[in-house]
Amino acid sequence: MNDMPVIRMLNTAASIQTGDVLIPFGIDEAYARLAARETEAVPPLVHLWRHRRAMVLGAQDAKLPNAALAVRLLRERGCQTAVRHSGGAAVPLDGGVVNLSLVMQAPAHDLTPEPHFERMAALIRAVLGTTGQRVQTGEVEGAYCPGSYDLSIDGLKFCGIAQRRLSRAVIVQAFVLTEGSGCSYGEAARDFYRMAGKGAPADAFPRVVPERMASLSELGMSGGVDAFVGRVRDVLAGLGTVEEMSACPASLEADAKRSLASLKERNGNVGLL
Repeated sequence: MNDMPVIRMLNTAASIQTGDVLIPFGIDEAYARLAARETEAVPPLVHLWRHRRAMVLGAQDAKLPNAALAVRLLRERGCQTAVRHSGGAAVPLDGGVVNLSLVMQAPAHDLTPEPHFERMAALIRAVLGTTGQRVQTGEVEGAYCPGSYDLSIDGLKFCGIAQRRLSRAVIVQAFVLTEGSGCSYGEAARDFYRMAGKGAPADAFPRVVPERMASLSELGMSGGVDAFVGRVRDVLAGLGTVEEMSACPASLEADAKRSLASLKERNGNVGLL
């Protein structure tokens, strides 16, 4: 008998999405709500995806004096924008960024966020193998989407982690700069804040120094996106029985659509639709 726990892996990272950038967030939200309402154990979900040219904002970014203008300019240049539910600040996305979510049940009485951040950081360290031994945790000054769970190598940030808590479930989301120029991603975030933050107090948004970002390919990891995703699969296989999916399961589609509609309404409420 196989007593290994089941882990569900939704992997769409083989292709770069161009549709609504909120769709993956809607799937995470729907799975979290499923996990929260079930009294029986629900397997954790690991969700990997990529998206072409997008800027995903944090809630505080949407409140900046010129956020609506900055969003309009980004969209005129073919860049999608959205505001996510989870914490953190603006994150530029493109083909070299792998988005990695961990969605799982969590006790209603335990609201401590650190263990869930640690679980994601540990997963990414394991995925990086020997390179993971060089990973440091802690805010990187000058990086975009700064936080105490920035992951960096040699002082250069390649990953940020955010979290959203429901009553009995948690969504932990990470962006991983896998390929490309970390500095270029940093420039995109800096340029957004230069426009959106005009007239705001100095401490209202991150002061981005693009050179503090780097991709894993720049930091010595070979193989790019494909290698990273393959290593995620291998690590999960060592932890349990992996049920891999390449699309949102049909049983979750209706809830995912409702979650997407809620997220889009929220974007409209902050004036960024």
